[in-house]
Amino acid sequence: MIYISLFCMAGLALMPACTTSEAAESPANEPVDYVSYVNPLMGTDSEFSLSNGNTYPAIAMPWGMNFWTPMTNKMGDGWTYQYDAYKIRGFKQTHQPSPWINDYASFSLMPVTGTLKFQEEERASWFSHKAEVVQPHYYKVYLADYDVVTEMAPTERAVQFRFTFPETDSAYILLDGFFRGSMVKILPEERKIIGYCRNNHGGVPDNFHNYFVAEFDKDFSVHHTWGDGWQLMPNTLDSEGDHVGAIVGFATERGEQVNVKVASSFISPEQAQRNLDQEVGKATFEATKQAGHDRWQDELSRIKVSGGKEADIQTFYSCLYRLLLFPRPLHEIDENGQIIHYSPYNGEVRPGYLYTDNGFWDTFRAVFPFFNLMYPELNSRIMQGLENTYVESGWLPEWASPGHRDCMIGSNSTPIIADAYLKGVEGYDAELLLNAMLKNANEAEGRPVQSVGRAGVDYYNKLGYVPYDVGINENAARTLEYAYADFTLAEMARAMGKEDVAQRFYQQSQRYRNLFDPETGWMRGKLENGAFQSPFNPLKWGDAFTEGNSLHYTWSVFHDIAGLMELMGGEEAFAARLDEVFTMPPKFDDSYYGFTIHEIREMQIVNMGNYAHGNQPIQHMIYLYNYAGQPWKAQAWSREVMEKLYQPAPDGYCGDEDNGQTSAWFVFSAMGFYPVCPGTPQYVLGSPLFDSVELQLENGNTFQIHAPGNSPENIYIQQASLNGKPHPYTWLDYDAVQAGGELQFQMGAAPNREWATDAAARPYSLSTDPKLENYLK
Repeated sequence: MIYISLFCMAGLALMPACTTSEAAESPANEPVDYVSYVNPLMGTDSEFSLSNGNTYPAIAMPWGMNFWTPMTNKMGDGWTYQYDAYKIRGFKQTHQPSPWINDYASFSLMPVTGTLKFQEEERASWFSHKAEVVQPHYYKVYLADYDVVTEMAPTERAVQFRFTFPETDSAYILLDGFFRGSMVKILPEERKIIGYCRNNHGGVPDNFHNYFVAEFDKDFSVHHTWGDGWQLMPNTLDSEGDHVGAIVGFATERGEQVNVKVASSFISPEQAQRNLDQEVGKATFEATKQAGHDRWQDELSRIKVSGGKEADIQTFYSCLYRLLLFPRPLHEIDENGQIIHYSPYNGEVRPGYLYTDNGFWDTFRAVFPFFNLMYPELNSRIMQGLENTYVESGWLPEWASPGHRDCMIGSNSTPIIADAYLKGVEGYDAELLLNAMLKNANEAEGRPVQSVGRAGVDYYNKLGYVPYDVGINENAARTLEYAYADFTLAEMARAMGKEDVAQRFYQQSQRYRNLFDPETGWMRGKLENGAFQSPFNPLKWGDAFTEGNSLHYTWSVFHDIAGLMELMGGEEAFAARLDEVFTMPPKFDDSYYGFTIHEIREMQIVNMGNYAHGNQPIQHMIYLYNYAGQPWKAQAWSREVMEKLYQPAPDGYCGDEDNGQTSAWFVFSAMGFYPVCPGTPQYVLGSPLFDSVELQLENGNTFQIHAPGNSPENIYIQQASLNGKPHPYTWLDYDAVQAGGELQFQMGAAPNREWATDAAARPYSLSTDPKLENYLK
């Protein structure tokens, strides 16, 4: 995503040594260390012009409030860590969800020795990946210029550092408060540095602060600060300005370790200290590191995969790690043990949960469906956080970091809420959230930023689409996403007994039809007077669409593929159009942007035609072959994408990872199914990547997926059974999974063109739902 709406790697001590096809099985029945399969460097070999993930190594707990990462690029650069860099400038507390959104509330620590160097460029030290250990819960690197080893082990809101120094009388640790407002105060008697940072790129009120505390286990022999303009202020204890920092120094013996415990709070300095005491306290570095490992092991082991290639298993757990990072909790625990949060929407400290750093345009597709499958209690808390956002700002979020950001399009908070409700997630005020969804669908005024609510909603409600010629960009994409949101809103309203609301929004969900151009067979922007836009090039990126072209967005009728198929002339014509996307040359028109954006380049270079898996709008398209009676093509293409476009390496993604969404696609697909239409109880089948998958569900049940005979050649489903009974369907029911049991696939090297190809085998479509006939009249 470019937010402009216009095998074992050298030196990494995190990969397992096993080389057999049973890579996830330990000898002698020893427990599998699933953490060892994760490569947090997957996706870090990226830049503005080409994304291989646009990730950084997040050294963090699952859904931690704060992450930590080594910093190779300058302060404020969204590409904070790039794999091909040679120098580290510091170790940063980060809240960055994406380089395009950038960071907020960041500060860093950095050890130096010898001549004091504190300015960012001067202090940077050479490092090598050969002397770097990167794990989800632990980071270690050798800073060659200073002969210092730095280690980090985080908790949810804190971190322990361990710096191993050489023999020197000039050992220093710097705390950089970063620009856009910072303060530091050194407390030598308490061996502490306290302060705050205020750097951000939007989405915060005027009183926004991140308060930090750093506790050292060694007395300071030196203390300085610096002020604006990198002005050193020798022997001072405090500094405040646009960009300030603190320096403390010591004499050290060779091999002497200096430990620093750090925590922060968005609420107050006292809460920062409380977070440190609650999460670290007197724990040793090794204890914190082990606790972090155990937490990741607990989460990763909830899905056990075995069989298949070692690289695929590494990719699976690396993607699962990314899937468990966002959204980020912004809430903290007060002195009475109560959950409270600083609100980036009104600047107040309020009770309850709040989550942030998420773009729903990405994550409604598979991340939140994954939470409903595996983490309904977490999703209940997230729904409570959405309640709080609505109460505190008057609107549901669409892209929050930490507050509302003007980024991307759609009304995708609606399917997230509806899917949770329809999957039985409880513990929040569903009436309140339904009213919030209705506000999005009805009100044009008062939206805090363009991305919140529905841009063009008055046109949409009057004409049945957002026109191309009224100054609202990406209008066709908005229309398609609003129509899908209408379907999920209708489903939730009907389940709540609100028949009038359901009637209206089921009918509105058919508005995708207004943009289908029978002449070209693609979705096309439409003018206010009802004529289609002209000229029209279905290969033009942007313009009427969002980070894609008509070939990508035409399939965004998640809820009514049968209806779309009818518009295209039936299943053969529909399947031929799917084929065309893969078989045509990767031609494109980038004139809307004025240059070739990275999403276009990523599509162009992978030799998969116009299929652009590196961005979200088309990621479900492969599974649509099931709706046309050609499931073997979904099986073949899903395996092709998994094997070709994902690797457990720094260039291991084929585009932006985006808060877990591109990872979620792999996790679901590797298990053999995918949530094409959140808001329905179905997963659509593909081709399982592993011989065996075991899901430990939150309700205590276990669901197993077995694919004996699976191999890189045997990618086609010959037969399937669920709990010992034939399963002649290309979809899997949510309730069947939650009940526990076994799904078994018989795999083969040739397509079985007879299995699950009749009408009864097709996944859900609104047009073929007999229960809704009266609603659609």
